[in-house]
Amino acid sequence: MKKLSARRRHPLAAVVVLLLALAATGGLYTAFAPADKAQADETSQSLAINEGKRLFSVGCASCHGTGGQGSSDGPSLVGVGAAAVDFQVGTGRMPLQQQGAQAPSKKVIYSQAEIDQLAAYIASLGAGPGIPTKNQYDPKGADIAKGGELFRTDCAQCHNFTGEGGALTHGKFAPSLENVDPKHVYEAMSTGPQNMPNFPDSVMPEQNKKDVIAYLHAVNSDDSTSPGGLKLGGLGPVSEGLFAWIFGLGGLIAVAAWVAARTAKAKKS
Repeated sequence: MKKLSARRRHPLAAVVVLLLALAATGGLYTAFAPADKAQADETSQSLAINEGKRLFSVGCASCHGTGGQGSSDGPSLVGVGAAAVDFQVGTGRMPLQQQGAQAPSKKVIYSQAEIDQLAAYIASLGAGPGIPTKNQYDPKGADIAKGGELFRTDCAQCHNFTGEGGALTHGKFAPSLENVDPKHVYEAMSTGPQNMPNFPDSVMPEQNKKDVIAYLHAVNSDDSTSPGGLKLGGLGPVSEGLFAWIFGLGGLIAVAAWVAARTAKAKKS
């Protein structure tokens, strides 16, 4: 009997065994569980930066330097931010085909995934404007009238009243804004590419940028009409008046010269 009593388990033994099993299971889970979301995002970002650096070394370093520090052929990219890369590369302006007064937009040679990788690498060199989200540049619900007021005040001097573009000095120009992706318009305002001044949120808040984008969408859409007919930079009937002034007055001068010549010839005869 004593021997059997010695082998009998304590009533709490089962509980202790269960707790030890749970602890062991938890330890194994902690040891073998996948990395949490933050670690996964960090790893993904590191991979994007490394791939972006590789792309940069192949397509950009010859002008901008091996570390983006700039050279005699290209400015420094330290601190320009991911938005500048997304705009310049996403519109085909970069890589530059040849040196000139200004980089024109052309066919895009990188995929959006590659552009994102380049942007991640440049962003890692120094803080700068980030790529905007759709909610930041979506013109839905924006104030078109306010956007027109802002555009005429801050942008029309170069881009014309409806964003049709215009010539600047020394071979430079303000490009047309017709059919430009709203994201790229937002990025241009945030980064100030080439000859354009930048408009950070401290100067032009996010909502005002959306208003400007909404205005450009409204005046350049297929539903927009010009009551003046042919337009000169969005000014309506000015072009018709200019045509009448130049060609009408020129025609009158030509007729007067012809009459005078005929009169002089008649007197001689």
